[in-house]
Amino acid sequence: MFGLSVRQLNWAGFLVCVGLMAYALYLQYVEGMAPCPLCVFQRIAVISLGIVFLLAAVFGAKSLRRWLWAPLGLVAGVLGAVVAGRHAWLQHLPADQVPACGPGLGYILDSFPLGDALNLVFKGSGECAEVHWSFLGLNMPMWVFAWCVVLGIGGAIINGFLTDSAG
Repeated sequence: MFGLSVRQLNWAGFLVCVGLMAYALYLQYVEGMAPCPLCVFQRIAVISLGIVFLLAAVFGAKSLRRWLWAPLGLVAGVLGAVVAGRHAWLQHLPADQVPACGPGLGYILDSFPLGDALNLVFKGSGECAEVHWSFLGLNMPMWVFAWCVVLGIGGAIINGFLTDSAG
């Protein structure tokens, strides 16, 4: 595909994930945009995708690609897309339907059992519904959704179906 080996495509996927995380950290630490709880889970999904691409590039055995890297990448992409989709949905709610602002992620994870904490996070809060950034008419969760879909499906195709002699 594109004249690149499977290993090179996995390196490219890893570098895209690194770029996405670098930009997220730039927005957080340089521009002062603190991530909401749903943003944190989207970051975890992108980092997970990056780790899968990295492992597939380094340990690219054909059997591992098909039975480990392809499904793991697809799962990470789908989970990231689900979280980002929920976040985008919250940002498009009418103002009177937006949930009230809640406590921060650290407090939630420290104060509640994991299942309850996750349930609270995915309900969203007022801070998750605020739009602080957009590009080409899409807000940040919409971009994360698109990247998770492309990287998750792309990684599954690269590692599940493509073959080359570079292995």
